[in-house]
Formats: sequence, C-alpha cells, structure tokens
Amino acid sequence: MLIKIALESLFSRRVSAMLTIAGIAISVALLVAVEKIRVDAHTSFANTISGTDLVVGARSGSVQLLLYSVFRIGNATNNVGWDSFKKISAHPAVAWAIPIALGDSHRGFRVMGTTNAYFEHFHYGNRKPLEFDQGAPFEGIFDAVIGADVAKALGYTVGQKLVVAHGTTSAALEHANLPFHVVGILKRTGTPVDRTVHVTLAGFEAIHVGWESGTLITSRTLTPETALEHDLEPKTITAFFLGMKRRVDTFQIQRAINEFPDEPLLAVLPGVALQELWDLVGVGERALLVVGAMVVFSGLTGMLIGILSTLNERRREIAILRSVGARPAHIFALLVAESTLLGVGGTVLGVALIYLAMFALGPYLATQYGLDIALEVPSRGIVTILAAVVGGSFLVGFIPAWLAYRHSLSDGLSIRL
Repeated sequence: MLIKIALESLFSRRVSAMLTIAGIAISVALLVAVEKIRVDAHTSFANTISGTDLVVGARSGSVQLLLYSVFRIGNATNNVGWDSFKKISAHPAVAWAIPIALGDSHRGFRVMGTTNAYFEHFHYGNRKPLEFDQGAPFEGIFDAVIGADVAKALGYTVGQKLVVAHGTTSAALEHANLPFHVVGILKRTGTPVDRTVHVTLAGFEAIHVGWESGTLITSRTLTPETALEHDLEPKTITAFFLGMKRRVDTFQIQRAINEFPDEPLLAVLPGVALQELWDLVGVGERALLVVGAMVVFSGLTGMLIGILSTLNERRREIAILRSVGARPAHIFALLVAESTLLGVGGTVLGVALIYLAMFALGPYLATQYGLDIALEVPSRGIVTILAAVVGGSFLVGFIPAWLAYRHSLSDGLSIRL
C-alpha cells in the first residue's frame, strides 16, 4: 500500500521525478563505466603477455625488464650474450625460446629483431596466438612484419619498403643502405605488439655491421647483396622469453638463471612483474573510482535538493494524509519510500544505459583501442556499487522525511499570506 501511494505521488510530479531519475541514471552509468573500464583495463594489462613462463634479461629490476622487453618502454642497462641464450634455451626443461633485440626505431615506432618463433609461441590475452591480417611470417633476411597500429598510422601494406633508424630519437641516423620489406601485418591485439615493427634477428644484426659506438664506418657499409657474405649470428640480444615443458620446472629454471655463472642475468615471472607494475600505476585507478563516487554523490545531492524544494509545496498534501488517519511514521516512511524508488529507478536506468552503450561501442573500442569490454553479468564490484547507490538514496530520504515528520497538521492547513 505504501509503495502504491509513493508511486502515485511520484507520478503526480512525474516531470521532476523523471529529471531526478535521469540525473541519478547518468551518475550510475558513469560510475559503472569507470568500474567496468578499470577492471577490464586491469585484465587487459595483465594479459599483455600470456603463456610465457619467464622473461630473461640483464640483471636490473623486474619492472624495468618488463617495461623494455614487453612494453617497449625504455632501454636495457645491458645486453645478454648470445652464447648464454643458446645455453639456457638448450636446457632439457625448456620447450621454446624467443630472442628479441631492441634499440632501433622506424618513424616513432620501436623496431624489434626476433625469429619466427615469436609468431609461433608468443601469446597474449587468454593464450591468444598472434594472427596475420595480411601476409605471412619472415622468409628472407630483410623481411619485416608490422603491428596493426603501425600499418594504420603509416598506411603501410605488404610489399612496402621501410628503413630502420639507428636509435630511438628523432635525430637518429638511418640504415638507408639496408631497407626492409613488409611481408606481413598482424591483426590488432590491443598490446604493444600493435606498435612494433618486427624484423629478422639476422637482418637486425646486418644493419649494425659497420656501426661502431653509434657511428657508421662508411668503408664497411653493406648492401643487401653483400650482407649474406657476413656471419649474421648476433653477439648479443636484449632479452628473451622462455616457455617450459612443465610449469613445475619454472622456479627451478628461474633460480638457475638468476645464479647463472657466465654473466649476471635476471629471470622474472611475467604475471608477478605485471602485478608489481600495476601497483605502481594503481593511483590512477583509485583516482577514477574517487571521481566516479563524487559523480554519484552529486547525483544523490541533486535528488535531495529536488525533494526538499517540493517539500514546502507538499505540506497541504501531507496534512490531508494525516487528517484521514496517516500517522507521522507513515509520512516519514512515505518520503523514504519515494527517495528509494527514485534511486532504484535511476540505478536500473543507468545500468541499462551503460550496457546498451557497451553493446553498441564494444566492437569499436576493441578494434580502435584494443580495450575488450566484455558483456557479462555484473561483477561483485559493480553489484556493490549499485547496492551502495540504492542504499544512499534510502538514507538521503531520511532528511526530507524527518522534516515532513515534524510538520504539524495546523501548519499544513493554515493559510500563509
């Protein structure tokens, strides 16, 4: 009975009620969107690399190793000897190994030297393999495979010639004598792979023949034809990824690499290092939640102001209800019920709006920004947020309800001049 009266009361003031519901809905939609993006961004971040048991590089810090080897940010403090790589990758417990060499760039994108093992064994997300949108993996020494963002930004297609620059600065000298040719374009992954130019490890070594301390010795400049005459086995690499035959051997191999006698190396578990890195940038994540909470608070405050602004106009209505037998407690409960119904209506509408937006924009976000927004049952965090909004609207109703409770019958029926 109380809910029916509250609904009829709201319907009689349907314009202001709908505006209040719309304000709460927008607030709820924004907060749910923030929470959804926060959780999915964390998941996407954690899934930047998967299926790799160890990332190995020169001894430094786990976060630094992850930044330059996986995210292509920064540079290594030192390189890893090729002999060390061959010795470790030949261990009976190791199933596969992917060498990578960094340090050069192409028009603002990082260049990475590697082998076809990279396209075969590197995974991201929930163990998703790399797939080609066009072309195929390396065949020749001067072949290149580019990520989706590189292809889109530079307008490259299969067969395009590209020249790698020595270093990563805008003033870097180019290896113009040994150009690469695009033989493949990878499908979008939403990871740093999209922003990477992949070249063969032998080709990466070839373009650095004749360079000493960053300076080109012109008398030793190679051409694509004469490059094959040189020994293009690398002396050093930047880092490498390892996959184990059995996951239980991971910690044993990690300990052996960290105690490697030939040179100081560091082996890290990608998942652990990713969590450490996420903890460093977690302040932004918390800031998003604070902003979202402030938006919801402003929505509830708007609802409170809307109810209070009509409370004086409803004194006669309240007095009539009391004259026909309604007790002060009934009036109190009526105002609380109205605010709760407004909160529930705004919450339901807000959830409907955000899920409709995710359904419509989900494919675009995944394609353009690599942000995979999953349409799924609301998580515990989102349910907690929705319950908090409804609970907040319930508590907010206590303020106007208490003021209405104190209104006297004579005050409501009296004529004000």
